[in-house]
Amino acid sequence: MDISSLAAAIAIGAGAIGPGIGIGLLAGKAMEAIGRNPEAAPKIQTAMILAIAFAEAIAIYALVVALIIKFV
Repeated sequence: MDISSLAAAIAIGAGAIGPGIGIGLLAGKAMEAIGRNPEAAPKIQTAMILAIAFAEAIAIYALVVALIIKFV
């Protein structure tokens, strides 16, 4: 195993920790909010999905960086 494989693994590993924690917290708080106010579920769900998409984009950036490290 060469050093670029290790660097790519560290890049995607470190880059996926933040979005993973963020998405978990976000979904948990959204479910809590829906439980408290079920009438607001559509608005909460829309905002939650948008925020999850932004958090997931950060993980995709980490994946792109890892692929660049691996193959360039």
